[in-house]
Amino acid sequence: MAVQEQVYGFFIPSVTLIGIGASKQIPDKIKALGGSKPLLVTDKGVVAVGICKQVTDLLDAANMPYVVYDETVPNPTDKNVEDGVAIFKKNGCDSLITLGGGSSHDCGKGIGLLVSNGGKIHDYEGIDKATKPLMPYLAVNTTAGTGSEMTRFAVITDTSRHVKMAIADWRITPGIAIDDPVLMVGMPPALTAATGMDALTHAVEAFVSTIANPMTDACAIESIKLVFKYLRKAVANGQDLEAREGMCFAQYLGGMAFNNASLGYVHAMAHQLGGFYNLPHGECNALLLPHVEQFNLIANVEKFVEMAKIMGENTEGLAPRDAAELALKAIRQLSTDVGIPATLVELGKRYGKEVKAGDIPTMTANAQKDICKYTNPRCATDKEVAAIYTGAL
Repeated sequence: MAVQEQVYGFFIPSVTLIGIGASKQIPDKIKALGGSKPLLVTDKGVVAVGICKQVTDLLDAANMPYVVYDETVPNPTDKNVEDGVAIFKKNGCDSLITLGGGSSHDCGKGIGLLVSNGGKIHDYEGIDKATKPLMPYLAVNTTAGTGSEMTRFAVITDTSRHVKMAIADWRITPGIAIDDPVLMVGMPPALTAATGMDALTHAVEAFVSTIANPMTDACAIESIKLVFKYLRKAVANGQDLEAREGMCFAQYLGGMAFNNASLGYVHAMAHQLGGFYNLPHGECNALLLPHVEQFNLIANVEKFVEMAKIMGENTEGLAPRDAAELALKAIRQLSTDVGIPATLVELGKRYGKEVKAGDIPTMTANAQKDICKYTNPRCATDKEVAAIYTGAL
């Protein structure tokens, strides 16, 4: 809690639908927002597994015209946004549906920003740079991790600088968010694991954030509980609808937490790995999480003790510092159980990339410019950030 003047904001969509069959309401909800011809922003993977068709069949049945833009890449770029804007305008669209995980939602938010406000996406890097609201916007989630279907955040890769631009703006919060576990059963185990660990990262970073408050703490605590209860089950059996629905709630609550308490150095540093090497965001977060939180531990031992208990660790009779360490142990064990690589070098090899020690100074400098660092509970020098990268290498 603050010890000086501080006003806490709380940002969420106007309406959220979570549960089996929620996606059936997409046509009615886009109409309720005032849309009549949406641009549906998604990616090739969502199209390939048939999820996009499930949604377009609903729009067809409702006799609603639409246009599909499915060129979003895993770390959406400024070019993705520009291309989407051109298609939106060319086809006379009046509303927006984003379908997928964080990449599709972030790309769609970027498109909405430029259609409504003009300029280039680079103009909106930072906090609350927009001046006009977005068009009617509905976000439909197909993964359980990013929380992007309900947040005021978007991350877009600047292809000229090889840097991920973090955009935080309350105007890009979707009007309606939909999380239907039925759309998630086709997620492969590796993606389930990566997005689930992303959700955990959101909850943990928000819980220890310098602007955490009782509302965000409540969301973070429940998110952590649900991740530890359901993520292993969802990875083991993607058809387990109870586990899928549990992870829907886990990631949404994690989104509520970080959407309002922000994040920390895990994200500031992971953004550089994504921008520099085009590595998957969720796995970067998962790998960095125990390393950054080991550094952060002394800043808020009490909260790490609380997390250890939430994660199911037995802290009885232990000194606070020893009990706090159990939270880090639990995170590492969960990460191992769901198949997250142990090192950045190993992660790079998985995706045909070479993560090099020689790139650490550049990534460190860029991480120190990332807006996520400002709410990290412990201040870090360049040397300390570089040491965390090196330790994870």
